[in-house]
Amino acid sequence: MILEMLQYAFMQKALITGIVIAVACSLLGVFLVLRRYALIGDGIAHIAFGGVASGIFFRLTPFLGALVFSLIGSLGILRIKEKAQLHGDSAIGIISHASLGIGIFILSAANGFNVDILSYLFGSILAIKTSEMVLSIILAGAVIGIITFFYNELFALTFDEDAAKSLGINTRALNTVLIVLTAITVVSSMRVVGLMLGSSLIILPASTALVLGMSFKKTLVYSAVFSVISVVLGLTLAFAFDFAVSGTIVLLNTLFFLIVLFVKRYFLTK
Repeated sequence: MILEMLQYAFMQKALITGIVIAVACSLLGVFLVLRRYALIGDGIAHIAFGGVASGIFFRLTPFLGALVFSLIGSLGILRIKEKAQLHGDSAIGIISHASLGIGIFILSAANGFNVDILSYLFGSILAIKTSEMVLSIILAGAVIGIITFFYNELFALTFDEDAAKSLGINTRALNTVLIVLTAITVVSSMRVVGLMLGSSLIILPASTALVLGMSFKKTLVYSAVFSVISVVLGLTLAFAFDFAVSGTIVLLNTLFFLIVLFVKRYFLTK
């Protein structure tokens, strides 16, 4: 089935893009879940929606519009959190809903939703353009590279921020890097599972790997493995049975989590 699927150029592009993005999302997800920032992906997805709508309205590339909005919005979240002394979830809510309002306002001015906006909301990896594939891979590759380069610092920040400060790590800058990486990752995954489901690739594989209770490095590896399998198997099932790709990938990730949780609870704890 996979060999038959790979005879088509659009499936080759979808598979390559999906695997690279799956790895980026899953690695970043471990850090975010452990820091209890898992749902920041949903907030940034709302922010990106405003960028997509703006891009479509002004006849620009929606992908770039989403990226610009997400980067500005993610930095705005940190700024409001610091200056207004609000909790992180409040800052996320303010920026994300403001951007969501902008997106809805623009769409209403442009006579509502259309196929273009829906493909960005719910994913359309089988229709991904070569330029979007290249940009997604570059962004996801940058995320993987930065995580690898700052691995020790991110590890210290994740488990004990105060201890990281005492070691001379600039935790403020590192927190900025983390939220910017999240923005880039959410936008990168936009064509794979869509903005509305984008954070699923961040949360679910990481959560599944964490249930296993392994070392941190092994958790990162298993998170990537679960994520890549879900994308490859999701694309294969979608190709074979004409399923929605994004929904299939998310449901497979959910299934993996439930299976691992069941096995861990009833077999590995005895």
